[in-house]
This record gives sequence, structure tokens and C-alpha cells, in this order.
Amino acid sequence: MVLHSLEKMIQLQKNTANIRNICVLAHVDHGKTTLADCLISSNGIISSRLAGKLRYMDSREDEQVRGITMKSSAISLHYANGEEEYLINLIDSPGHVDFSSEVSTAVRICDGCIIVVDAVEGVCPQTQAVLRQAWLENIRPVLVINKIDRLIAELKFTPQEAYSHLKNILEQINALTGALFTSKVLEERAERETESQGNPSVDPGEQVYDWSTGLENTDDSHLYFSPDQGNVVFTSAIDGWGFGIEHFAKIYSQKIGIKKEVLLKTLWGDYYINMKAKKIMKVDQAKGKKPLFVQLILENIWSLYDAVLKKDKEKIDKIVTSLGLKIGAREARHSDPKVQLNAICSQWLPISQAVLAMVCQKLPSPLDISAERVERLMCAGPQAFDTLPPETQALKAAFMKCGSEDTAAVIIFVSKMFAVDTKALPQNKPRPLTHEEIAQRRERARQRHAEKLAAAQGPAPGDPTADGRALETSPEAEDTKGDELQVASMTPTPVPQEGNNQETFIAFARVFSGVARRGKKIFVLGPKYSPVEFLQRVPLGFSAPLDDLPPVPHMACCTLEHLYLLMGRELEELEEVPPGNVLGIGGLQDFVLKSATLCSLPSCPPFIPLNFEATPIVRVAVEPKHPSEMPQLVKGMKLLNQADPCVQILIQETGEHVLVTAGEVHLQRCLDDLKERFAKIQISVSEPIIPFRETITKPPKVDMVNEEIGRQQKVAVIHQMKEDLSRIPEGIQVDSDGMVTMTTPNKLATLSVRAMPLPDEVTRILEENSDLIRSMEQLTSSLNEGENTQMIHQKAQEKIGEFKGKLEQHLTGRKWRNTVDQIWSFGPRKCGPNILVNKSEDFQNSVWTVSAGKASKDASRYRDVGNSIVSGFQLATLSGPMCEEPLMGVCFVLEKLHLNKFEEQGASDKQNAEQSDLVKEGWGDDETCSGGAGNHELPSGHAEPFEKRASTKAESSLTDCYGPFSGQLIATMKEACRYALQVKPQRLMAAMYTCDIMATGDVLGRVYAVLSKREGRVLQEEMKEGTDMFIIKAVLPVAESFGFADEIRKRTSGLASPQLLFSHWEVIPSDPFWVPTTEEEYLHFGEKADCENQARKYMNAVRKRKGLCVEEKIVEHAEKQRTLSKNK
Repeated sequence: MVLHSLEKMIQLQKNTANIRNICVLAHVDHGKTTLADCLISSNGIISSRLAGKLRYMDSREDEQVRGITMKSSAISLHYANGEEEYLINLIDSPGHVDFSSEVSTAVRICDGCIIVVDAVEGVCPQTQAVLRQAWLENIRPVLVINKIDRLIAELKFTPQEAYSHLKNILEQINALTGALFTSKVLEERAERETESQGNPSVDPGEQVYDWSTGLENTDDSHLYFSPDQGNVVFTSAIDGWGFGIEHFAKIYSQKIGIKKEVLLKTLWGDYYINMKAKKIMKVDQAKGKKPLFVQLILENIWSLYDAVLKKDKEKIDKIVTSLGLKIGAREARHSDPKVQLNAICSQWLPISQAVLAMVCQKLPSPLDISAERVERLMCAGPQAFDTLPPETQALKAAFMKCGSEDTAAVIIFVSKMFAVDTKALPQNKPRPLTHEEIAQRRERARQRHAEKLAAAQGPAPGDPTADGRALETSPEAEDTKGDELQVASMTPTPVPQEGNNQETFIAFARVFSGVARRGKKIFVLGPKYSPVEFLQRVPLGFSAPLDDLPPVPHMACCTLEHLYLLMGRELEELEEVPPGNVLGIGGLQDFVLKSATLCSLPSCPPFIPLNFEATPIVRVAVEPKHPSEMPQLVKGMKLLNQADPCVQILIQETGEHVLVTAGEVHLQRCLDDLKERFAKIQISVSEPIIPFRETITKPPKVDMVNEEIGRQQKVAVIHQMKEDLSRIPEGIQVDSDGMVTMTTPNKLATLSVRAMPLPDEVTRILEENSDLIRSMEQLTSSLNEGENTQMIHQKAQEKIGEFKGKLEQHLTGRKWRNTVDQIWSFGPRKCGPNILVNKSEDFQNSVWTVSAGKASKDASRYRDVGNSIVSGFQLATLSGPMCEEPLMGVCFVLEKLHLNKFEEQGASDKQNAEQSDLVKEGWGDDETCSGGAGNHELPSGHAEPFEKRASTKAESSLTDCYGPFSGQLIATMKEACRYALQVKPQRLMAAMYTCDIMATGDVLGRVYAVLSKREGRVLQEEMKEGTDMFIIKAVLPVAESFGFADEIRKRTSGLASPQLLFSHWEVIPSDPFWVPTTEEEYLHFGEKADCENQARKYMNAVRKRKGLCVEEKIVEHAEKQRTLSKNK
């Protein structure tokens, strides 16, 4: 095929029914970019000989060096199938787990995806992850089983073995799809069940619940991959061939004379052909018959490979002539058999034809977007589609229609921002000269040459005067000036950039409805924008004129400056983009941070946030080598934050600039970008900052030498407890049960707090529902402020009820009785995995009052006291006593809260407040009488300081030499929580990675050696059927993971490569404060317990980094200095 012009692409963009937006998804190194190369070469953009070697979509230097894709990039391809012409917007995505956020950005703007699976390695962890991402985004997958050539050349399989191996891979993938489908159906059934329970009119007899009914009634046959359905293609991208069984069905229907439809159903599966009877029958294995797939397809490919690899020239010539192919002399003579294979196979079974035909037939166009997907995209958070305003619900029709009329609403989703060198933008590239301009230049060059000659002959050779020199130089100078003018007129002026920054940001986006035109004004909706809030703020609602709207939070107005067609490494400028197309938008860098929804109507809700598989966990602090370059670093980090969908930039309390990334490879890429592209300065990078969590556990039943803690040790433990208690300052009472009682410095309030460990299940539930807890907190604050406008809708209330039910289910037993109803707050940051329970009898307050939609009287009366106590709890959970890290899985119980003299104080406050109100009113009346209409600003200006004075007078009774009472209460609560923790057995929690390693049997030992050295724990090991590969699943602390991948590769000579993904937090079993106390422990560990435990090592490292005091000897092994003179 030839390279198609821009006009052709623009013409194809207008036919929405023939557009296919697809992304290529797979595990790392399964051949996505090579497959993309083959498809690109079919359009003549690159040579077919370079396909697989060039890796065209990997435009970054580090991608080429490492050989992995690090970003998703798009290209538009043309494909003609008979009369029909298609535009295929292909997005290549990374397979490395560190860059799974890039997969999310690609999947959101596609309608279908190609899942690529290596025929040797089969289904890998990342294959499962991408299949799940595609499922969650509701996009349809097709399957490409790649690297079939490895089954022939490496594993030396026979066609029959290869067939059973391929069947096995298909079964594994279909099992994954089945699991996803089952969970979805059961969820829907459960939802319907809860609705029918809520509906009292339903007859109780109808509520008999059978889990399997949903599965039996729902048709799922279209979801599974099967060659006879046409959604599976077998390929070898590096050798340039691929086929679906339809291709062979067409050929053999003519040769054998069996109908094509029959062959399509029987070419895959256990069928064999009876050549005499010209009939297809079920395989009878006992007779040793070969299935059709083996006999008619695989054996032909195997014999071709056999002939080429053994260099059997006669056989090759015979095959080539029988297939009717033409092989060039260069390929026929080439010494490398791979070149010959590529030349023959790419003509016989062109891979692009097989894959693109499947894409066009099996994947949906933008017009086929499902109603379910539209509703999911438009409903962020716990909202239901039915609860959105009617104008917003009307937009669903625009989505489904994908209309290009001028009246259609323009809806665009920006999934990420990517940085491009400003010089690479189309408007900054010099255009080629026309024939007239070349002729003009030639004429001017001739004139200049003639003038030079005349000037050289004019003056005498021995008398070079100043005038002569001027004569020589002046025409040249004029001409060069003319040249510059010419160049200036030829190349348009570049876009002005801030400072000397050479990066321009382009939005990677897709038009879902309407036509995106250059220069069009459009609203940018941030992730927190709400159409409901817009209705509240704008009285005219959505019919208000859009030019003079009042400021609405999370909504900005901007102009679409430049529209680009994304062509891999190139960009082409466009004037307009019809609906259903992928495009680049320039000029949004000041409006969009990472992703956003653009819409011409404010009634559009922002799309649901992207779903990221990898959690950013690896932190480093960065600073410039030269402190004067700090502004460049800050600016560079802002740009990096915008350019990467997953990276997080933080400035800590210490003033450090921290970079949070998904893994080591991701971190390296971010640092390279910061140095070379965004900040362009030398930077110093700290050791990775490893996050920990602090928690408490139940008292242990056995000691460190596994002896049951008996009476003898109890004596020693009591001694140790006494030592611990001596650390707690005077004036704080601690009872035997670990309840800490403290009084505020001014002796006005006394509170008692106890800390208890939460069950693991409860901690997990709290972590999973952090978004729900956050929304509950927002509702509580709006109720407290007296805003009843934000009504809680049914679905949110159901979710809160379900969450409460789960907690009640797991918090059972005597000590947890009524605990759930008494939960007052979650922490840290009001949505974390710790809870504050209020058991004081003086006043009751609960986080669940919000679901009832009212705040209790007590709560409003004691609101200030309550807020102070909650703030103290939040501070305590944000930084624990061990090493100032956040707490996790701790329940603080406020047993008593006694407020001495607080009631009298409250009464005097009321009196003071009333007096101040009277005075304020009098002052205001006075002012308005004397000042008249012109002086409206004056009274308010004067009233404010007076109001402050009055309120300070009222507060003065509660403020003493210790500061305001609320501040004292916060500090006391925080300290009480910390001491309550310290009297319980404290433990550190480490972040853990799940580690998936694929290795051959001969390097297993070395893999285990590296894992055990780094505190890893192997969970399971299984052998891949039909190969010599083992899959090892292990967990590894994040703290020990740096350099792990490199070490494994070195130790195994590159035969094993790990994939690390953040999984969970795990308690480190050893006590960081442990010292030997019993005789057995002294005997076993020695008095100093020389082998320092892991938890203490981690704790001291964090304390050192934070500048906290560390209990350790400065000199460990001291001995006398021996001088040389002494030795003589």
C-alpha cells in the first residue's frame, strides 16, 4: 500500500461508521510494538523490511535503549476491504507494570482492543490486568496469539503438540473472561435483589434467590475467544505473517469442494476430513487422525519453516511456485533464513490483512457505543444516572448518536497530556520551497556572484581602501538580509513559550460527540465539577447565556487553539475533527492538569476518573545541585506532573520536594525527563523514601524463644513494663488495661482514651471504602453548616448502609458491642483506616447521623469541643510515636470526657455573645442614620473589628496562660492517643509488592537465593504446561525491592525478569523495642541481642531521615589507638 495523503485521512474521518479506535494491550515483551510496526508498514509509512526492527511507535530514546514501550502513542491508518474504506486509530500501549497508568489512558478513548499473547509464555499477570482494564471500561477485545514461530524454532513442537498448546492458551484466556463475566452478572443480580427487598409490594414467595439463574439466562457466547467466531488471529509479527481461519476456509472451499460456512465451523476443533467421502467428521483419537487445523494449516506452515531453516532450495522453490508468489533475488540469495521466511510469509499470509480485517469486522465503531458504557462514563462517585439533572441525562442521546451537526453538543475527553518539542509542531516546521522561490534565489545568487567579481576587479591590488572593503561587504550584507527576510516569510513564527522552555503540551483526546473546530470556545470541566452545583449557582440554570457566567468551581472556559492528527512520531494540523476520532489538542496546558472533560454545554458531568492498576509507592526527594536553580526545579516538576498520568509531586512539611512513582523503571524515566526535558538542570536524588505504617497488636502468648510466657517471665515483663511506664511523664494516669487519663493544662477538661487493634478484615474494608468515607465526611460538614440543600440520594444511602453492615459483621464480640454505632471519626485525613469511638456518657456523637440527615442537639451544643477532640485524633493518627509515620488498623476509644466548670463558662459565653450582638446592632443603626446611602462600606468596615473585639472578650474567659481552650484540648487528645499506643505492643507495617517471576528450571535456585536475601516470601510456584518455564508468585517488602530486578537479571543471565506491583501492608512480626528479659532469651540472644531485628533497623532509618533522636551507640567497638612508635 502507498502512503496516504492528509486529505484522504480527513475525508475518512467524516465517515463515523467506518472508524475503529483500537489499542494494543499485552504483557511486557509479547510483541505489541512489533505488531504495530507491521500494521504501519501496510500503509507505507515505514518499510516492511524494517517492521519489528524500527519499533516506530517507541519514539523516546530510553524506549529504544531498554526495548520496552513507556508511553501510549497513537497513529491513524487507512485500510481498504473491497469497496469499504476504514480509518483505524491505533494506540500502542506499554506492557510493563510500572506504566499501567498509560494503558488506562489508552483504553478510555478506544472502542475495542487487541489483546496480544505470546504463544510460548501464554497468559501472564499483565495479560490478566489489561483484560480486566478492558472489561472495566466496557470495550470489546479481540485476540492475537503471537510468536507462533517460537513453537517451531525454539520449542520444536510438532503441529499436533502446537495445536493442543494453542487450545490450552485459549482455554486460559476464556476462563479469565468467564470469571469477569460471572462476577458482573452476580453483582447485577444482587442489586436487583436489594431493590426488590426495598419494594414492599413484592410477594414474599417470589424472593426465593437462586444464584445461578442470572448466569443461565444471560448469553455470554459472544464474549469468548474462538477462531471459528473470527475473533482470534494466529501471527508471527517478527516474520510478518498472520492468519485467521477464514483465509484458509476460503482457499480450501475451492480446493476440496466443501462449503466455506462448514469449514469455518470445523477448521478449529476436533474435526477431521474423510477425503474419500469428502465429509468432515468428529475426530476419533484412537484412529490417530489429525484435526483439520493441524492437517490443513499448521503442517503447511511447519513444512515451509522446515524447508527454509534447512535451506532446502528445491523444496522452497516448489512451495513458492505452488503458492504463486514472487521472491526477489536479494531475499532468495540472503544467508539469513529469517529474511527468506519474511519474504515468503508476508506475501502468502500478510499479517496486516488478517489483523485489520478482524478489527474492522469484529470491533465496534464509535456509533455502536453501548448505553451502559455511556451511563458509567457520566456517573462519577456513588451517583446513579437517574439522579443527574434532566439536561444532563439528555446528553446520553448525543453520545449514542455521535452526531456531527452544528447543533450537536461537543463532548471531548482528554485522557492525558503529553509533551512535544516545540520545534516538532507542524506550524513551526519550515515548509518546502516552491519552484518560483527557488528560481528567485538562484537569480539573486547569480547577481551576488557578479557583484563580487566586479568589486574584486575594481580597486588596485596594492591599495585596499576602506571604501573598497565596504564595497566588497555591502552587497553581501544586503543579500543575506534579503535571505533572512525570505526565511522569515517562509517559516511562521513559533508559538511563544514561557522563558526558554522548549516543551509544548498536547492533549491526547477523543471527540465523543459534535465537531471539534479550531478556535471554538469550550468549557473545561475538572474532575470535581458538578452540574448540580452549577444549577445552584446560576439562577437561570443551563439556559443562561454562556458568555457572562459567574465563576463556577472546577469549570473554566478556553479556546481550541490547534487540532492535530496523531501520526506516531509526527503531527499533522487539522481545522476540524468530526465525532468518534482520536486527536491532539494544543493550547490546553494552562487549563488541564492530567485529564479533563471538554464540553460546549455546562450540563455535561465530568467523566468518571481513570482507573489505575499500579499505585504510586516509590518516593524520592529531589533538589538541585546548585541551590540557585530551585525555581527551575519547581517549574520542571510542575511540567513533569502534567506530562505523566501516574506521577505525584509533593512538598513535605520539611520543605523537601518529593516525587512519587509507580516503580523503579518509572522513577528512572521521570528523573531523566526532569533533568533533560523539563528542568534542564543537574539534580541530586535522595535514597528512596520507604513508606511505613504504625500499628498495635494483641499481647504475644510466646516469647522470642517460643516458650509460653509463664510466671517466671511475667516478673521480667513487669520490670520491663515499669521501665516503659517510667517514660510516661507525671500527671498521666495509666490503668492496668491500658487506659490513659489526661487533663488539659488549665484543668478544665479530663479525658480517658484506650487504644485497641482493629481486626485485619475491618482495616481492609476501611481502606477499600475510603472514597465513601470521604463523601460521608463532606455531607456531615455541609449538614453542620446548616446546608440541607444537598439531599442524600437513595443509592448513596444504600452504600453507607451496606458499609455499616460490613463493619458490624466483622466487629463482633463483647469488647466491640455497639462500637459501630459509636464511631465518631475516621483518620488520618478523616478517611483513613483508623477509627475514633465515642463511649463517653456526657455527650453522644456519631458519624452515621449523616445518613439520617440530621445532626443531634448534643452535637451542636458541644460542637467546638467535639471538633477539637477529632482534630487531636487526626493529628495522632497522622504521625505515630515510633517514627512519625501514619497509623493503620487502630481503634481509639474515648471512654470518658469530663468538662469541669464548662457549663458555667458556656452560660457566661452566651451572655457575652448576646451583649456583643446588641452593641453591634446599635453601632450599625447609628452609622446608617448618619452616613446615608453613600457610606455603605464604612459601617461594615468598622463593625468587623468591633465584632472581633466582642468575640475575643467572650473567649477570654476560656483563654488563659496556656492558650485557647480548643488548642489545649487538641494537644491533650493527641498526647493521650500517643501514650495509649505506647502502652500496647507496637509494630511497624511494611508496604509489600506482589512479585511475579517467570524463569526456566535451571535458574530457579538463583531466583530463590535473591528472594530470601531480600526478605521475600514465595507463595506458589507452578510449571507452565508444555514449556520449561516456571511461574513464581512471591511477596517482597518495598523497602528491599530497590535493585531487585537488576540483581535477578544478573544472577540468572537475563533468563528471569520480575514484575512488581504494590499489593498490601503487612505487619513486621518483630517488636522494634524488644530486649531480652528471661534467662532463656539471654542465653539465646546474648545480653546485647547483637542481631538487630528488622523492625528496629527500619524504624531507626526512618527516624534518622526525619531528624528524630535515635537510641544507638555512636562508638560500637572502641579500642586504643596504636601508634607506629609504640609498635617499633
